[in-house]
Amino acid sequence: MTFSKHLLAWFDQHGRKDLPWQQQPTPFHVWLSEIMLQQTQVNTVIPYYQKFTQHYPDIQSLAQASLDDVLSLWTGLGYYARARNLHKTANIIMQEHNAEMPDTLDKLIALPGIGRSTAGAIMSLAYHQKCAILDGNVKRVLARYHRVSGWPGIKSVENQLWQYAEQHLPSKRIAHFIQAQMDLGATLCTRSKPQCDLCPLKEHCQAFLYDLPQNYPHSKPKKNIPTKQSHWLVLQLNAGEILLEQRPPVGIWGGLWSFPETDSPNNINDICTQEFNIEVSKITIEPSFKHVFSHFKLTVHPHLIQCSKADKKIAENNNACWYKISDALRLGLPAPVKSFLQSLQ
Repeated sequence: MTFSKHLLAWFDQHGRKDLPWQQQPTPFHVWLSEIMLQQTQVNTVIPYYQKFTQHYPDIQSLAQASLDDVLSLWTGLGYYARARNLHKTANIIMQEHNAEMPDTLDKLIALPGIGRSTAGAIMSLAYHQKCAILDGNVKRVLARYHRVSGWPGIKSVENQLWQYAEQHLPSKRIAHFIQAQMDLGATLCTRSKPQCDLCPLKEHCQAFLYDLPQNYPHSKPKKNIPTKQSHWLVLQLNAGEILLEQRPPVGIWGGLWSFPETDSPNNINDICTQEFNIEVSKITIEPSFKHVFSHFKLTVHPHLIQCSKADKKIAENNNACWYKISDALRLGLPAPVKSFLQSLQ
């Protein structure tokens, strides 16, 4: 138990104990924080978490909210499937679990958006059960401590790390131990420039003793990230209203409101006339900009289109709606769409 003993002693002195979700470690708050922290830094999450819990302090209020309102609070945090799954899972918990977060690993994993590591965090941090986690920080700590070769995205490597994660679980203070693992990875055992001299595990860390910690875990094999082009049709009436359409519930920006778009700028007038029955009076090409997703880069070319006449019923048939900009900014919007609307204000 050398690993847990040294780590807990370090946590007592140096661990983070003032994070917002640590003040109310209920199953709901642990679940919400873990979902928000997936692929996102703590400092980025804190203001979103605080605002989100002000609106939705529990599972019931989240389940009763509209998806549009939930996505609106999520705007800018990215990976919007997380928000959609939160809302979906809250409703399942209300309907099938009497508004109580399940208290077994298997039942938690059965819920949308909750994987083995998130379930383990809820079980250990909220229910104080002996369950392991394997988030990015813990993977890095264990891969270095045991000098595990390979990229953790490979199933065999991940399984090996899970074995180590469970092997090191102490019989007492499980919540503190789980938090200590995450804290060590976030503060000392960082991806680059780890502070090994301050690490409580350095005397037994295999990467520190026999290699370079920065070499572990192995990086994901690089792929060429494609660049795609999109032409936004920013349709605006003389009164200032903007046309937005709701994207399909799955896929990029699923369920969010965005501008109509096309792959080619050559058919803009035809789209405006045929799809939305709009009379175009002026088209201004705005400066292009880039937006980066996890698996491709998007170059956006906004076309500001002044409309002298529009059939609003046609828009509704296309899952679209005309909004005043002030009203549109309260919808669930992708971050670049929100920024562009703010610039129009």
